[in-house]
Amino acid sequence: MPDRSSSFDVAVVGGGVIGLSVAWRAAQRGMSVIVLERAEPGGGASWVAAGMIAAISEARPKEQSLLRLSLESARAYPQFVADLSAASGRDPGYLACGTLAAARDRDEAEALERELAMRAGLGLPGRRLRPSEARRLEPGLAPTVRLALDVPDDHVIEPHALTSALVQALRAAGGELRAGCEVAEVCVRGGRVGGVRLASGEAVRADQVVIAAGVWSSSIPGVPDDARVPLRPVKGQTLRMHDPSGPGLLTRVLRMSPGYVVPRGDGRYVLGATMEERGFDTTITAGAIFEQLRDAIELVPGISEWVIDGLVAGLRPGTPDNAPVLGPSAVEGLQWATGHYRHGILLAPVTADVLAATLAGDALPEIAAPLRAERFTGVAVGP
Repeated sequence: MPDRSSSFDVAVVGGGVIGLSVAWRAAQRGMSVIVLERAEPGGGASWVAAGMIAAISEARPKEQSLLRLSLESARAYPQFVADLSAASGRDPGYLACGTLAAARDRDEAEALERELAMRAGLGLPGRRLRPSEARRLEPGLAPTVRLALDVPDDHVIEPHALTSALVQALRAAGGELRAGCEVAEVCVRGGRVGGVRLASGEAVRADQVVIAAGVWSSSIPGVPDDARVPLRPVKGQTLRMHDPSGPGLLTRVLRMSPGYVVPRGDGRYVLGATMEERGFDTTITAGAIFEQLRDAIELVPGISEWVIDGLVAGLRPGTPDNAPVLGPSAVEGLQWATGHYRHGILLAPVTADVLAATLAGDALPEIAAPLRAERFTGVAVGP
């Protein structure tokens, strides 16, 4: 019998929230699983994510497949969090706080009216608020607010706490996690995956390999060119802040054009985020930070008193249609869980369930069928 330390049912490449969620659910099904993370678990896009579970606020009419997947994942979140908390003994940081979208001027108010009508057309909940109603819900809003939308079913989770809980749950289920472990090549022979080779030269044998390495998923050597998926990096700059007076200035996620303010429930907040097509650049720029602060302070003047704890930038993995790639590839035994763009945290529960099913030999669930890799056949790979 091969040594269990180097032979597994499933090897997951990438230890962010998506990779860890897939590995945990697969381990719960009795598979031997290893997660291979080149840096620290959750150290990529998961680390800089705000953690919004915003299936309704992020809905777009032309993204029906993504909307169905997002709504399913949002519905699954409470049970996902309960299971994770029980398995890990840790609080994953889930906050059922709702979302308030606010307009500062007439143009933004007209845009909110269109959003409300669009969501009503999709059968999604949302409530139009007059300025006085919005300020009753969030007294910190400026008197100049023109209009607001209340979306109580959009929630938030703290990605760092979520990552920590997933690591513990994976290990409790018998899974293995290796940090600082770079995959140099996916090993494919005769049209079938056989595992991966590490930068150290070590071979990790696996019956199946899941690539969940975010924006770097399409550049891992060894995958045949015709089986790769096209991904591009989309840069996001965010601020980490706290209110010296403690929690309470904002109790809901505040969405504004074009950013957001996310409360953690303890006086900490995340302010973000830019959407920049600049390749693999992760520099922090003064103009981007200024604009985010300016917009937020116009809506909530008290933000000017908050303390800046840090500035971060990350890279979202975007596909040509900005929807993820889930399930089997053209290579037998190789599966994808990548391309989640802005929705990695939101889609973690449903992605984990979909991949756990296909790894167990089940057919790709119907809800994920439009998200097969085959839809990008012939599309060039690369940023």
